[in-house]
Amino acid sequence: MRRTDIRLPDELAQRVREMIAGDRQPAAPRDAATVVLLRPGGRGFDVYLLRRRRSMAFAPGAHVFPGGSVDPRDADADLAWAGPDAAAWGRVLNGPQELARALVCAAVRETFEESGVLLAGAAPDAVVADTRGDDWEADRRALIDRSLSLAGLLQRRGLVLRSDLLRPWARWITPELESRRFDTRIFAAALPAGQRTRDVGGEADEVIWLSPNAAIAAARRGEILLMPPTAVTLAELARHDTAPAALAAPPDMAPRQPGISVSGDTAWLTIPEGLEYPL
Repeated sequence: MRRTDIRLPDELAQRVREMIAGDRQPAAPRDAATVVLLRPGGRGFDVYLLRRRRSMAFAPGAHVFPGGSVDPRDADADLAWAGPDAAAWGRVLNGPQELARALVCAAVRETFEESGVLLAGAAPDAVVADTRGDDWEADRRALIDRSLSLAGLLQRRGLVLRSDLLRPWARWITPELESRRFDTRIFAAALPAGQRTRDVGGEADEVIWLSPNAAIAAARRGEILLMPPTAVTLAELARHDTAPAALAAPPDMAPRQPGISVSGDTAWLTIPEGLEYPL
């Protein structure tokens, strides 16, 4: 697979030069989790995308999957848990079990915050049937303003976190030129039966469901903006005909970090070799 270079805006060229010369130190990446929600669609399956408000400091206007930084309370061990334990997730995610627990909890929390979908149930083999009531909305907002932790929410409602509903997908590290950097583990999950996503607002001003190929086509037409990790993930998902087939695909958790370079007056971002960048 050929190498893909993406031209960066001209105003970033000097910053890239400083990075390469060692005159500017890259920001330390923050641990983060992202979840690709899948549901059956007319062309196999669709994925959930939300558009970040143009006022956001990171990826303004981009269509992204639900996700965000790990909160310190995401590592709280005092919650009911079903599926692979933290040690097993640590082996899959190539990290200590405390971090693995926090990443899984962040994935569940951020998915609920940004889509209204909760990967939890009253028993290890159950899942919440509907989260669209006013009481659920109050809990979602409490998670967002950090007046409630995920562990606190699950304990009060007597729910079990369903780590078995998550599938590891990939790991992306933000390029060194960005002032806000993340070490993001991407997960995939099927939309639980009975649950529906909602237009949650907050950091997003639009939510859509599209097939991977339709999302890529919309980006090629300039109708939506996709960051490289999102575009590559969509291309990987597009290789599968159904959501179960995609969820059964083996993960690739080796770190993926785009490179940066300068040629003349032009700065470039290079997608790691072996990945299909569809735009």
